[in-house]
Amino acid sequence: MRRTRAAAAAAVAVSLLSAATACGGGSTGAEGGSNTAPKELTYWASNQGPDITADQATLGPELKKFEEQTGIKVKLEVVPWSDLLNRILAATASGQGPDVLNIGNTWSSSLQATGALLPWTAKNFDAIGGRDRFVESAIGSAGAAGQDPAAVPLYSMSYALYYNKKVFQEAGIEKPPATWDEMVTIGRKLSKDGTWALGAEGSNLSNNIHQAFVLSKQHGAEFFDAAGKPTFDTAANVDAVKQYVDLMAKDKIIAPGNAEYDKNQSLQDFSNGKTAMVLWQNAASTFKAHGMKEGDWGVAPVPVPAGGAPGSGKNTNSMVAGINLAVFKNTDNTDGALKFVKFMTSDEEQKILNRTYGSIPPVKAAQTDPAFATDDLTVLRNTLSTSAAPLPQVPEESQFETAVGTAVKELFADAAAGRPVTAESVKAKLTKAQQQMSS
Repeated sequence: MRRTRAAAAAAVAVSLLSAATACGGGSTGAEGGSNTAPKELTYWASNQGPDITADQATLGPELKKFEEQTGIKVKLEVVPWSDLLNRILAATASGQGPDVLNIGNTWSSSLQATGALLPWTAKNFDAIGGRDRFVESAIGSAGAAGQDPAAVPLYSMSYALYYNKKVFQEAGIEKPPATWDEMVTIGRKLSKDGTWALGAEGSNLSNNIHQAFVLSKQHGAEFFDAAGKPTFDTAANVDAVKQYVDLMAKDKIIAPGNAEYDKNQSLQDFSNGKTAMVLWQNAASTFKAHGMKEGDWGVAPVPVPAGGAPGSGKNTNSMVAGINLAVFKNTDNTDGALKFVKFMTSDEEQKILNRTYGSIPPVKAAQTDPAFATDDLTVLRNTLSTSAAPLPQVPEESQFETAVGTAVKELFADAAAGRPVTAESVKAKLTKAQQQMSS
């Protein structure tokens, strides 16, 4: 089933541009959409909390608040990350989708290229209080340069290394690894008696891409050249992907079962003390939901190569992460959709939602809340401002995530099954992914 889903996503992605003209059928002008159903909206939310039920519990009262203020009822569906991109691609190609939806900020350029999303013109920004309310770097991850953004920032994020203090203390380890060499050395000490050093989500295509991208930057590589041509199977990219998969295949610090994880199971393992570390975005709320308390975990920057410290270039240690809020151009409630975006990005809602999810508000005024000055968020905010880089801003970015993310998934499956993961096998997978981009 997973193989079929990935293949379908790739096929849909290829047809996006040709199908885009069919997505604006309800448009009444350059700003897009119509207002034939003014009393209702459908909202696809991404799974931000420990599970879908938790997200429904978080968002339900806020959506009720919006309904009381506006008279507009919002039908909520929380979509798992493993399904979200495929659902969006299918909706974009068919023209049958929600009114408002969450998108990973890395998908903005890809979905923008279809023409299916409402462009955030000056007029539309004015309807939600103005563009200057938002952190400019967050706006910069909402679409291609030189074009009106395809979405509005909702939650800002970066990656950090979370470590379980109790597990570290019991193992006699005083501090988390700062380099990958230290990760392997410490990881081997931690991986014993049913405990594993590092968690991973081997079947989560987006997470695979995020980790591979960071390691690619650290190896001085790029997945696309200056002209936007895929360069997946270069020697440096092969080394980067192999380094990541080798944490399971060779170094034995990731449990083989993690090859099947794609729904945040690694966070539950961390919370239960089965895993000592995890690389994640803004995980505090999930840990708390799984029974951990403040102080049970520590937060440190993601490791970099030996001899370095987090920074730009080869010391990049995170992708620029975040969730954006988009509106389908053919919505039948444009005015309501704009009101909803205004509500979700209001100062008060930004404080409530980002506080709950442990993310960083992209709305400047909301960042002044003391809740965003914790140790966790200080590491995340520093990473975002000093050592994070955006994923390739190319129209084919979502296809890239599917193709290369699937290659990494298959390599993890090989590692879990005890099949050799060699430079040749990694190159073969990346070459296949590169060919898929041009077929």
